[in-house]
Amino acid sequence: MLAEDEKKELIYLCQALIRERSYSGEEKGVSELLKDFMTEHGYDDIYVDKYGNTIGHIKGKKPGPKLLFDGHMDTVIVTQSEKWICDPFFGVIQDGKLYGRGSSDMKGALSAMVYAAYDFAKETDKNFAGDIYVAGVVHEECFEGVAAREVSAYVKPDYVIIGEASGLNLKIGQRGRAEIIVETYGTPAHSANPEKGNNAVYQMGKVIEVIQAIKPTEHPVLGKGILELTDIKSEPYPGASVVPEYCRATYDRRLLVGETKESVLAPIQNVLEQLMNENKNITAKVSYAVGKEQCYTGQMIEEERFFPGWLFEASEPYIQDIWRELKANGYNPEITQYNFCTNGSHYAGEAGIKTIGLGPSRENLAHTIGEYIELDQLVKAADCYKIVMKALLK
Repeated sequence: MLAEDEKKELIYLCQALIRERSYSGEEKGVSELLKDFMTEHGYDDIYVDKYGNTIGHIKGKKPGPKLLFDGHMDTVIVTQSEKWICDPFFGVIQDGKLYGRGSSDMKGALSAMVYAAYDFAKETDKNFAGDIYVAGVVHEECFEGVAAREVSAYVKPDYVIIGEASGLNLKIGQRGRAEIIVETYGTPAHSANPEKGNNAVYQMGKVIEVIQAIKPTEHPVLGKGILELTDIKSEPYPGASVVPEYCRATYDRRLLVGETKESVLAPIQNVLEQLMNENKNITAKVSYAVGKEQCYTGQMIEEERFFPGWLFEASEPYIQDIWRELKANGYNPEITQYNFCTNGSHYAGEAGIKTIGLGPSRENLAHTIGEYIELDQLVKAADCYKIVMKALLK
């Protein structure tokens, strides 16, 4: 466990990161703080890629695996700030809790990772086998795993630790997610003479009905591949006296392991084709939403919103090595799965890299009004990360 002066330094680092507002695309301030800390605390080198991902490296004295700790720098925006007990960007400590946007999701974990790597290197005099990398990643809140592709291309890790909140339990999988767009196309007309047009919204009503009847895929561990309607928009808008010529519906699809872009769209495409064959007045198509965001470096990220699920067996040797080492040091982690999507969609879901989630705080504090992290969890997370290093860098 960290000494008292080390705990204070860790908490101060976390407060400093919280005080740098870092909505997606605005992570530069956090990146600068990470670079300063890494430089002052003996990291061997620091790399910032084209997206602004900030990667610190500590090299062991012996050859061994590459261990990457992944923590995103961006946060969701603050809403209803008047309902917070304090300024969400001040990092107030009260009753053993550190409050602020990103405290739980996930500047607490990122602080613990950065500090733990330094502390482990100091304690061992870098006499360990392998390399430690800590990555502050951009745009995770928009694109789980997309910016992380650049990180893994640079590091080429053997193991990845995702720092998303887990209550210090071990997470060995997650459902992925996709954002699916369904569009219908009609013919505009004056609403006083609707028979001269073809209402795209009426078309969409029939489309929604057949999509709702699709039986969801299911996995014995991860559950159902949910397909949920989240919004509908029509054009022109506002549609005063005009029959809408276009309608767009957005669906959130939770992905299971082994599902592909093609396999996910296929059942939707099938019911749309059947519907259009039966009703020649309906014209519909389905595709993935495409997101486009600007990084603080000026670089653009553009990608289809499809982020795969992943799952490892609890019996995997690296998972058991971590679990046993944590148990030997007084922790009692459960082995379970995340309920939400993480950068593991790339590392594990796309690249097949051995990945595990381990982070401080509770999963349900992310994105909430009054977000906080318990100081005890923050300190224990740094200790757990050092234990992971000991378990894997032998």
